[in-house]
Amino acid sequence: MTDISIRRAAPADAPTLVELGREVGAEPEGWLISSGKERSVRDERGFLRAVRHSNDAAVFVAEAPDGIVGRLSVGRDPHPASAHVADLGLMVAKSHRRLGIGRALLEQAVEWARQAGVTKLELHVFPNNLPALRLYETFGFEREGYRKGHYRREGTPVDAVLMAYEVPALD
Repeated sequence: MTDISIRRAAPADAPTLVELGREVGAEPEGWLISSGKERSVRDERGFLRAVRHSNDAAVFVAEAPDGIVGRLSVGRDPHPASAHVADLGLMVAKSHRRLGIGRALLEQAVEWARQAGVTKLELHVFPNNLPALRLYETFGFEREGYRKGHYRREGTPVDAVLMAYEVPALD
């Protein structure tokens, strides 16, 4: 994975990130819930501007020589009683999976969490997404719950596995 760099997303990345979301969302395995109303490039650019200097959210990209191939979004829970928790979402282009990019993005999320004072990272993953489940479990995420019918895909209920990672303190 030496030719991949991880960095904060910039507003100029918006077109590429919107396209990456479309591509992953269109995969027949259904790794993402696609509503058909994805964020426009303009809206994505505005979102990236808003989170760029935030202590409560961040977007990171994995960049290969041929462009952006992965995205990780992380955001702190807004409730004061759970401000130590952040939710994350991860996607990697099909052409670049199982190369360590997802792991590198997760490591970046842990670094962000430490700097932001977040001690727990959470995510949802579909129970049929075995490669993602393996990645998260080998990274150290634990299954905390099973959410029946938590999402809807074209009107059909879709289950989700709730997973969490306790951010280890630095020595």
